[in-house]
Amino acid sequence: MIHKYCHNGVYIVMDINSGAVHVVDRLVYDILDYYKKEDTESIVKKLANTYPEDEIRQSIAELDQLVEQRMLFTPDTYSAVVPFVKKREPVVKALCLHIAHDCNLKCKYCFAEEGEYHGKRELMSAEVGKKAIDMLIKASGSRKNLEIDFFGGEPLMNFNVVKEIVEYARSLEEANGKKFRFTMTTNGILLNDEILEYINANMHNLVLSLDGRKEINDKMRPRAGGQGSYDTIVPKFQKAAESRNQTDYYVRGTFTRHNLDFAEDVMHLADLGFKQISVEPVVADESEDYAIREEDLPTIFKEYDRLTDMIHERREKGEWFNFFHFMIDLTGGPCVIKRLVGCGSGTEYLAVSPSGELYPCHQFVGRPEFRLGTVDTGVVNTEVRERFENCNVYTKPACRECWARFYCSGGCVANSFNAHGDLVTPYEIGCEMQKKRIECAIYLKAVEDENR
Repeated sequence: MIHKYCHNGVYIVMDINSGAVHVVDRLVYDILDYYKKEDTESIVKKLANTYPEDEIRQSIAELDQLVEQRMLFTPDTYSAVVPFVKKREPVVKALCLHIAHDCNLKCKYCFAEEGEYHGKRELMSAEVGKKAIDMLIKASGSRKNLEIDFFGGEPLMNFNVVKEIVEYARSLEEANGKKFRFTMTTNGILLNDEILEYINANMHNLVLSLDGRKEINDKMRPRAGGQGSYDTIVPKFQKAAESRNQTDYYVRGTFTRHNLDFAEDVMHLADLGFKQISVEPVVADESEDYAIREEDLPTIFKEYDRLTDMIHERREKGEWFNFFHFMIDLTGGPCVIKRLVGCGSGTEYLAVSPSGELYPCHQFVGRPEFRLGTVDTGVVNTEVRERFENCNVYTKPACRECWARFYCSGGCVANSFNAHGDLVTPYEIGCEMQKKRIECAIYLKAVEDENR
């Protein structure tokens, strides 16, 4: 299976099963419309009015060589791995601790209902957090490296407990042969120098929530009284980014139907000095005025193309920054299992509510039908866990023949559930945007490698 496309006169051909990417000329690009479907003589006849016959034959011979080298039209070997994926022993390697089901912002698109997650406002106790650490150590088997994400609501509203949990986890590392890596997501309202110093000393990664331009951010991310948050948080975030040497963090924004010119927000964040940037599409019910609709996709595709060119132009001038959705590794990349199953929600990755309930991921918290157990019992609802274990690109009918399946790993199961009420029908609008981002990422990688 191959996928081919063109951007700015660069013709790109992807071999899906091998992961090989080829930058080709227009002749080869046109031959591939017929290659594997028709014989050489038929292809020559179809293209003879456009290209010299000897060049057509030579290009076909070169394609034949790529096929022999298993770099084009490579057979699918991943499907053979699926039985082993299903039989693997569940090992938990990461927890998302909902340290605070409360928030000091009232973001209009918040899936967490302003931090309440279909329940009540509450803060996680140190006792529950420590039990979560104990459970993770036990459930992680022989795995050494473990991850803890402090999430909310707003985690800084319960920062003393964050510190207690970190210190407790560190105290158990050596005796249990474990190494914890911590991440925090914050809206920045409560961020100060003392907290930042602690975060820099203890958090491997830091996620800073900011939507871009002041008018965009403040429209969607106001305080309870309606005031904007931009002026308060931007100086703090700039200081945080510099204090971390512009690494091990990213500014994370959301774009909606209200700012389909989101490339301007990405560039605004770059102009503020941020080098690690993510601006992602909102996922919301179509009834919301800010929700992205199918008819918006052509505009969004053009905007991703525009953003690609803007990023390339800046990098050409030495003004480098990293855009999260255009990150792609064509040589290493994720392991086979990751390519098939994605983030591991419900199996390798669990979310913990303030009261200690376990859920497949942060987007399922508060939904009783997805409750897996507690920090005291561990995972006891094995029926729900098995539903997530069985999610892979071969159990999702729409993914089996999709060229992007090994890049997106079948997409977000929470988005699938929110859109369709099941875990295996992908969120179509999200799929189309993801495919466009993959094309843009590979184009950037191709032209940058070519220019080296």
